Amino acid sequence: MSMVMKLQLYVQQVHNALENTTQEIQGSLPTILRDSKNLQEEALILKEKMVLVKDEVLKIEEETGNSINTIKKLDTFKNQLFLAKQGLHESDNWTILVNDLEEVFDSKNIENISKRILGMQNSLKLLVNVSDYDERKLQLEGLKNRLEAIASPSIVQAFSSNNSEQSIFFVKIFTSINRSAQLKKYYQKCQKDILLKKWRDQLEIEHEDSVVQLVHNYFNVLLSNWHNQCKWFHQVFGNDASLELFVDTYIDVLSSLEPSINVCADAALKQVGDKLSLLHELKETTKQFANSLIKLLEPVKLDNNKLSLMMKAVYKPMVPYVGKFAAYEQANLMKKLSTLNCMKEELPDTIQALGLSTPSIIEICRTAKKHCYEITENCGYCGLLIALRAFLLGYADFYRVALRQLDRNKKNEEDWVTFQMCFTLLQSAGEVLINFQQLEKDLTATVLDINQKHNAIEFKYLLLNASDLKEFESLVKCVTEGTKLSLLDQAINEFNRLCSDIHHTTYQVVFAPISVQLEVVQSPKTWSQFANSALHNSDLPDYSFTPQEYITQIGQYIMTLPQHLEPFLFRENPALSCALKSVDQDYSNAADIEGALADVFLKLVAKGTCQNFSDKILSICELSQPSSRQLAHDICKIVYYIGLKITFPRKSIFSVYCTEVPLRKSTKKPCLPIL
Repeated sequence: MSMVMKLQLYVQQVHNALENTTQEIQGSLPTILRDSKNLQEEALILKEKMVLVKDEVLKIEEETGNSINTIKKLDTFKNQLFLAKQGLHESDNWTILVNDLEEVFDSKNIENISKRILGMQNSLKLLVNVSDYDERKLQLEGLKNRLEAIASPSIVQAFSSNNSEQSIFFVKIFTSINRSAQLKKYYQKCQKDILLKKWRDQLEIEHEDSVVQLVHNYFNVLLSNWHNQCKWFHQVFGNDASLELFVDTYIDVLSSLEPSINVCADAALKQVGDKLSLLHELKETTKQFANSLIKLLEPVKLDNNKLSLMMKAVYKPMVPYVGKFAAYEQANLMKKLSTLNCMKEELPDTIQALGLSTPSIIEICRTAKKHCYEITENCGYCGLLIALRAFLLGYADFYRVALRQLDRNKKNEEDWVTFQMCFTLLQSAGEVLINFQQLEKDLTATVLDINQKHNAIEFKYLLLNASDLKEFESLVKCVTEGTKLSLLDQAINEFNRLCSDIHHTTYQVVFAPISVQLEVVQSPKTWSQFANSALHNSDLPDYSFTPQEYITQIGQYIMTLPQHLEPFLFRENPALSCALKSVDQDYSNAADIEGALADVFLKLVAKGTCQNFSDKILSICELSQPSSRQLAHDICKIVYYIGLKITFPRKSIFSVYCTEVPLRKSTKKPCLPIL
C-alpha cells in the first residue's frame, strides 16, 4: 500500500470519529440544558435561604448585644459595690490601724510598727478614690518618718558594727515601706563617719610618720574598706547596684577629711628641704590609689562624669602644688645654681669653671623637666618654663660678671692672655647656646607629644585650676599650631647678647695695640720731621722709602694675629662657630670651610684698622709736601699688611695730600672712601 493511500485511510478515520463525537454531543445537549436550569433554580432558593439566615443572625446579634451590655453594667455595678464595701472596710481598718499605731509607737517595737505601717500602706492603695486620699497619704508619710526616727539609732549601730542580721532586717522593713533610698543614705553616712574617724585616729597614732606614709596608709585603708564593704553590701542589700554608692561616698569622704591632706602636706613642706621629692612621693602615692580605684571600677561601665568626679576628688590635694610648681622648681634651681661655684678669685679660673659648668647646667635643666613630669604629669609646663627662665638668666649673670672682669683687665698693649680668655669665654657661651637650642627642641617635642596623647585620664583637668588650665592650653596651642614661639626665648636671647658683648670686648682687646700705634698719626711731630728731609724732597722712586715705626709695629702685630687665632678659629669648633654666627651676619654668611670664620674676624680687624687710620688722617691739621709723600707710603704699607692692594698709583694719593686745603675739600671726595 502506498503512502498516499495510508494518508487517505487515516483522514477517513478521523472524519468518522469527529462525526460520531458530534452526534453524541448533539444527543446530550438537552440533558445538559435541563441540568443547568435545575442548578439555577436551586441557587436562587439557596440565596433566599441565606438572606433569611442573615436576618436571623442580625436579630440574634442585636438581642445578644443588649444582653451583654446589661451584663457589663451589672458587673461594673457589682465591682463598684465591692470596692465600696472594701473601701468601707479598709477605711474602718485604717482607723483601727491608726488608733492602734499610737500605742505601738509608745512601745518602740520597730517590727510591730513596720507591720502596721505596711498594713496602712496596703489599705491606702484601696482608698485611692476616697476624698481624703492625699491627707491619708501625708499622714502615712509622717508615720514612716516617725518609724525612721525611732529606728535610726539602731540602723546606725547595725551599719557601723557591720551587723548583717540586723541590717538585713532593716533592709526588709525599709524596702517594704518604699524607703530603701533613705536606708542607703544612712549607710553612706555611717561609712563616711567611719572612714573620717579612721583618718583622725591614724593622725593621732602615726603622727611621727611622714605625710606620704600617712596618706599611703590611709589610701590602703580605703581600698581595703572598699573590698570588704562591697561583699557586705551585696550580702545585705542583695544585687542592688553599689558601685555608684561607694563612689559618691568616697568622693564625700575625700572632700571632708579634717585636717585635709593639704594641711598635713603644707606642714611637712615647711619642715623639709627637698620639697620636690616630697611632692613627687605624694603624687605617686595619689596616682597609685587612683589607678587602684580605676581597676575596681573596670568591671562596671561607670558613667564618665562620675569617674571624672571621683578622680578630681582623689587628685584635688595636688592641685595647689601643681599651681606652685614654678616657685618650688625655681627655688630648687636657684639653690643648685648657688652650689655651682663658678665664680673664682682668679679670672682664668672663673672662665674655666664656666666652661666646665655647661654639662651640669643642662643636666639640671633636664632634671627639672623630669620633675615636671613626675609631679605634674607635664601639666606644669608653664611653671617649668618660668623656673628655667629664671635659672638660665641667673646663670647668664655669671658670664656677665666674667665679662665685666675682662673689660676691667683690658690693656692698651698686646695682651694675648686676655685675648685667649675672651675667646674661651665666647666659646663657652656658644656651647651653652648649642645646648639651649637642643633643650628647647626637647621641650617642644614634649609639648607636641602631650597634645597627641589621648589617655583615659586627662591630667590637665585633674591637676590644674581654671586659670592654669587656660594658660597651659594656650601654650600647647601656640606650639602645635606652628606659632614661632621660642620656649627659652629670653635665655637664648640673653646668651646671644652675651656672645655679641664678649665678641665686642674681644675685638677691643685685639684692636687696642693698633689703636695705640695709630695715635701718633695726628701728632704734628710725626710729620714735621720730614719737612726738611732731602730724601722726601728728591725724585727717588717710592720703593726708596721706608714706613714709619708705628706702621711696622702694626704690621708685625697683624701678622701675628692668625697664629693666635689658630687654636680657636682655624679648626672645627661648633661652639665658637655658633657663638660667632649669633653675633654678626658676616659670620653666618661665611663659607663652611676651615678658617672661614677667622677670615671674617681678621676682616673686621682690617676694616677697623682702615677706619681708625682714616679718622686719624682726617684729624691732621697741616701736612707738608714731603710729609704727604711719607703718609702716602705709610697708607700703602698698612694696606699691604692687612692683605689688600692699592688699585691706583701712589702719586694720586700724594697729589691729594699736596693739594691746598680749601681745594682738597672738593677734590679729595672720590679718593677718601678708598683710603
